[in-house]
Amino acid sequence: MKNVVKKENATPRQFLGVDFVVLSIGKDSMVTKMLYKPTDSVPFHKHPNEQSGYVVSGKYKLKFGGEEFLLTPGDSYSIPANVEHSIEIIEAGEVVDVFTPIRQDYL
Repeated sequence: MKNVVKKENATPRQFLGVDFVVLSIGKDSMVTKMLYKPTDSVPFHKHPNEQSGYVVSGKYKLKFGGEEFLLTPGDSYSIPANVEHSIEIIEAGEVVDVFTPIRQDYL
């Protein structure tokens, strides 16, 4: 468990072709920074983790719960566990996501 992670020690990863960085891991939560490219595609999926995010840069269309949301810098969201969702990348950018519990498939 890393309580403080300096940026040079963050762990780069890739999932479904999307580059991201694992920033920190606590007892029950994980913080990641998604590095979205315009060519990335995140189709509908679900996981047993609650996911909350903050848009640092870029432009996205988030779909879940039968609705679509246009997200731009400064926007945030929370997706309950086991709810199908997708994200369309309109403009490249970065999103900080927090997962609870820790996403084992991101380790």
